[in-house]
Amino acid sequence: MTARELLARWLARQLPADASAWLESSAGRVQSSGKDSDLYLAVSLVARKLGKADLVLSDTDLRDANVARPGWDPRGWSADQAARVLLLLALEGDAQRLARALDQLCNSADVSELVAFYRGLPLYPEPARYLARATEGLRTNIKGVFEAIALRNPYPSEQFPQAAWNQMVLKALFVGTALWPIVGLDRRANADLARMLSDYAHERWSAGRPVSPELWRCVGPHAIGALLKDLERVLKQGTEPERRAAALALRASPDSAAGILLQRDPALAKAVAGGELTWERVVAAA
Repeated sequence: MTARELLARWLARQLPADASAWLESSAGRVQSSGKDSDLYLAVSLVARKLGKADLVLSDTDLRDANVARPGWDPRGWSADQAARVLLLLALEGDAQRLARALDQLCNSADVSELVAFYRGLPLYPEPARYLARATEGLRTNIKGVFEAIALRNPYPSEQFPQAAWNQMVLKALFVGTALWPIVGLDRRANADLARMLSDYAHERWSAGRPVSPELWRCVGPHAIGALLKDLERVLKQGTEPERRAAALALRASPDSAAGILLQRDPALAKAVAGGELTWERVVAAA
């Protein structure tokens, strides 16, 4: 079953009969008419016709989503957002037209509409067409819009060049967004990002401000030299969640000196080695 078919099924199951009929009719008209104005009108009417309730999804639905499109995680979507993406996907047979329509819609969208359009990024055909739109969206000052791109969305990890990826991760920390829902966070860790995050941590320390323990997750795999000094500092002086994060980062470091540092705290070293300490538990404790 395709992503479009799943969205249609989930919405038909949840919406009242009249709302479901309106959505089905509108999607059919968008697909067949050839007039972009039909799409724009339908999108503008979605909230009025369907409401803004959360999209109700089961564990099975989430598994189906990942099968239809690997990495797709529609948790947190609302019914109106799902419907807007569904209306856009009525044009999936004409990738150029869909891309043109999406640009026009984003130029006049309100916040909820932007969230929907960006959450739909991994579902649109010919994904490379949307790279400029997606990276432009990262510049937003609206946290919800930023998170629609950055969190539970496989598009950035698959399409962003390294510089854009690194800026996205850094901005997530800057605006107070959790890192763990970023798809591909560990796979796309890189030395440039590790240095950027170290610089960011030093700025926070100089200002007497806290540093998210999650930051060290992206540093650990590239922690050598001066970056090990950062982890040593956190291990000595940090809060308990920070110290646990430093221990996990040291375990991931390719530098043999990291193991020596970690052994200075036998309890943490044992917890890491035994699998008792994980990033999930660090985040939960923080």
